[in-house]
Amino acid sequence: MINIDAVKATKLNLFNFKDVSIRTFWITSISFFMCFFAWFGIVPFMPDVVRDLGLTPDQKWNSIILAVSGTVFARLLIGKLCDKYGPRLCYTWLLIIGAIPVILCGLVQTPLQFLICRLFIGFIGASFVITQVHTSLMFAPNIVGTANATSAGWGNLGGGANRLGMPLIAAAVVSFGIADTEAWRYSMVIAGVICFLMGLVYFFFTQDTPKGNFNELKAAGEMVATKKDQVGFLEVIKDYRIWILFVVYAASFGIELTVYGTMDDYLQNTFQLERLTAGNIVLSFALMNIFARTLGGFFGDKFGKLKGLRGRVLFLSFILTLQGIMLVTFSTTTSIIVGVVFLILFSLSVQMAEGATFSVVPFINKKAIGSVSGIVGAGGNVGAFLAAFLLKSKSALAEKAAIVANEGLGDHALKVAQSAASSSAVSQGYFIIGFVVIATGFLALAIKFSSEDEEVPSVSESLTGDLQPIKVKS
Repeated sequence: MINIDAVKATKLNLFNFKDVSIRTFWITSISFFMCFFAWFGIVPFMPDVVRDLGLTPDQKWNSIILAVSGTVFARLLIGKLCDKYGPRLCYTWLLIIGAIPVILCGLVQTPLQFLICRLFIGFIGASFVITQVHTSLMFAPNIVGTANATSAGWGNLGGGANRLGMPLIAAAVVSFGIADTEAWRYSMVIAGVICFLMGLVYFFFTQDTPKGNFNELKAAGEMVATKKDQVGFLEVIKDYRIWILFVVYAASFGIELTVYGTMDDYLQNTFQLERLTAGNIVLSFALMNIFARTLGGFFGDKFGKLKGLRGRVLFLSFILTLQGIMLVTFSTTTSIIVGVVFLILFSLSVQMAEGATFSVVPFINKKAIGSVSGIVGAGGNVGAFLAAFLLKSKSALAEKAAIVANEGLGDHALKVAQSAASSSAVSQGYFIIGFVVIATGFLALAIKFSSEDEEVPSVSESLTGDLQPIKVKS
C-alpha cells in the first residue's frame, strides 16, 4: 500500500521544475489564472456590451449576479468529483468544457444570450477547488497552507490582469483591421481558446499525486479504499466546522468578488475619478494577490506550528475581523487619499483571510479534502451573490428614485443625481457588509479540533513515511 504523504513536497522550491509537485503547482496556478481571466474577461468591456446589446441597469446587475451564481453548484460538484477521479481529469475537462461558453460569449446577439453565457462561464470558477485539492495532495502539512494560498492568490490575479490584458488583446485584434466595436467579441473568443489549450496542457503534464494518477494507482492496487476509509457526502456535511468555514469564505472571497465587481463605478461616482484612473486603482487591488493571499497561508502555517490547529483558527479570526473593520472605515471616507489607503488595507486583509481559510481546510477531513474544499469554495460565491444582491437592491432603488426626482432637468443633471444616489447606496451596502464580516470573524472562533486532529504530522514524519496511507473511494 502506497504512502502518499511520505512523498509530498516539504518545501515550496518554485524553480525545481523537475519536482512533480512544483511542476503541478505552476500548471495549476496558471490554469487557475486563465480561468479567472476568462471568468471576468468581459468586465473591461461592459460599457461596450451595454451599448451593443442594449442592456438595462437591471440586466447589467443580473449579469454580475449570474456570473457568480453558476459557480456555487459547480464548486459543490467538483469537490466530490476530485475525491473520486482525481484533480487532473477534473481540471482537464473543466478547462475544455468551460471554454465553450467563454467563446460563445463573443458571439451573442441578445441580452438573454449574454446572461446565459455569463451564468455558464461562472462554472469555470470551480477551478479554485481543484487547485486547492491538487496542491493539498502535492504538499506536506508543514507547507500546505502556504502552497494553497500562493496558488490561489496567483490564480486570483487573473481577475485583475484581465483589466490590462483584455484591452491589449482587443488592441491587437484592431491592429489586424477588426472594427473597434467588434474587438470585445474577438477578445472573448481568444480567451476561450487559451482555456481550451490549457486543458490539454493539464492532461499531459500533471499527475494527481507525487506517485502517480488515481486510476494508475488503483489499477496497481496501491490505492485502495476500504469501507472504513469511505466518507459519504452526507457524513461530510454533518460537520459544523465546514459550514462555519463556508460562511467565513463567503465573508472573505465572496466580498472580494463583489467589491472588485462594483468598485469601478463606486470610485467614479464617489470621487469623480476618470474611468481609466478608477480601473487602474481596482487593478492594483487585484494585483495584491501576488503576495497577500500567500501571507495569509504563511501566517496560518506559522501560527499552526506555534499553537497547533487552534493557532490557525485564531489567526483566521483575527484577520477576518480586521478585514471587516477596514471595509466599514472605507465606506465612510470622503477623501480619495484616505479612501485608497483603506482600500489597500482592505485588499490586504481580505486576501490574507482567504489564504488563512485554506490553511485550515485541509485539516477538517483528510479523507474528503475535495468535498470539504468544494463546500467551502462554494461559500465564496454564495457570499458574492448575497452581497451583490444587497448592493443591486439598494443601488437600483436609489437610482430609480433619483431619475424620478430629477426628470426634466436635462441629461447632465440626471446623470449627476443618478451617480450620487448610486454612490450613497453602495456606501451604505459596504458599511452593512463590513459589520457582517466582523461578526463572522468572531464566529470563526467556534471552530474546534479534537486531540486526534491536533496530531498533525511533522516534516520528519512526512519524510520517513510513518503516516497512514491516504486512500480514495473507488
